[in-house]
Amino acid sequence: MDNDSNRRISVFSEIGDLETVLLHRPGREISNLHPDHLERLLFDDVPDLDIAQREHDAFAYALKSHGTTVIYLEELMAETLSLNKGLRDTFVNQFLSEANLESKEVEDKIRNHIAAKSDRDLVDTLISGVRATDINVTLKESYPLACDPLPNLYFTRDPFATMGHGITINCMRTATRRRETIFAQYIFDNHPNYKGDEIKRWYSRGEGHSIEGGDELILSAKTLAIGVSQRTDLESVKKVAKNIFNAGTESFEEVLAFIIPAKRAFMHLDTVFTQADYDKFLIHPEIKGPLQILYITKEAKNSDSEFDKEFGVYVTKVSNSIENILSEVTGHDVKLLSCANGDPIDAAREQWSDGSNVLAVSPGKIIVYERNRITAKQLEKAGLDLLVIPSSELSRGRGGPRCMSMPLKRKALK
Repeated sequence: MDNDSNRRISVFSEIGDLETVLLHRPGREISNLHPDHLERLLFDDVPDLDIAQREHDAFAYALKSHGTTVIYLEELMAETLSLNKGLRDTFVNQFLSEANLESKEVEDKIRNHIAAKSDRDLVDTLISGVRATDINVTLKESYPLACDPLPNLYFTRDPFATMGHGITINCMRTATRRRETIFAQYIFDNHPNYKGDEIKRWYSRGEGHSIEGGDELILSAKTLAIGVSQRTDLESVKKVAKNIFNAGTESFEEVLAFIIPAKRAFMHLDTVFTQADYDKFLIHPEIKGPLQILYITKEAKNSDSEFDKEFGVYVTKVSNSIENILSEVTGHDVKLLSCANGDPIDAAREQWSDGSNVLAVSPGKIIVYERNRITAKQLEKAGLDLLVIPSSELSRGRGGPRCMSMPLKRKALK
């Protein structure tokens, strides 16, 4: 496996020492969440922005204290525009064309509203959304936003995902989140640090079938895991597998497709389980039973493997426990740690605030939410080293530390 230290993208595990990570610090888009329109924007509650920002700063501090380089999406996008003369108009045109604006009048007023802004202010404004009062318009049914905000963007895991030396620029399931992937498109097409053939594209935002980064996990240098979920289609998983296998540049030999219930509690695979150490995974207490799991490979795995002509891959159904499968692909005797010890009340409460979603900064050293106290005690007893961050407001978006981070580089595991 080539893990050249000069590469900008290099991720072959969930737990290797985290060298570089992409974040988005929550901004005014959180203040533009209206209680009457939360469902439209995929939120269940209204976070307090000031507290959410302090909590996110604590998250970034925990990463930096570990020695991780933190890069902010909003800064990288603004830099992309500044370094590429003429790109700004193209970016604005595309962003507004996908914003489902009410009328040409609204679009023209938004353009006037942002015309004189700096590149950084422009990026912040488009992420934050535009209130009807900002541009002095009255919308149908008194809807308060001329352009919807992107309040889910602080979950940087989802719009694109790194795998090996490449990325998937994702096709998001819901219209609310699709514009988030535009930033990745422009950064990886145009920023001098990230454009070029060295960074492979395993999926593109216009592919047609949905896939989101919370469903994409790297179990080992040979095995990927992708959830088939409320947000990710099986066709997308097969397409990613096909592109990786056909590239011939990566060490990945198989993709495990985990078929998980298509409901909000199991939104992504990383709300079902996340890896904390070589042999330890946190798991949703309601998902320990048998799951349908498919092996997707370039060559037939056994006599039961079926060839998918459309994607040119073999698909093999698996009848085995999660423990046994994870033990097999990681090479370790895996222990599954249920959120809050699986207690029916405590686990439900802490799973609601993503108790099973943690971010490993190195093997056995993980970032966890402060509010999941019972789970934290359990993890400490299991021998894990915890970096605890405040989370009363960040957790209201229904995502944990892994959701809020997009690793760009991890050291290879020994």
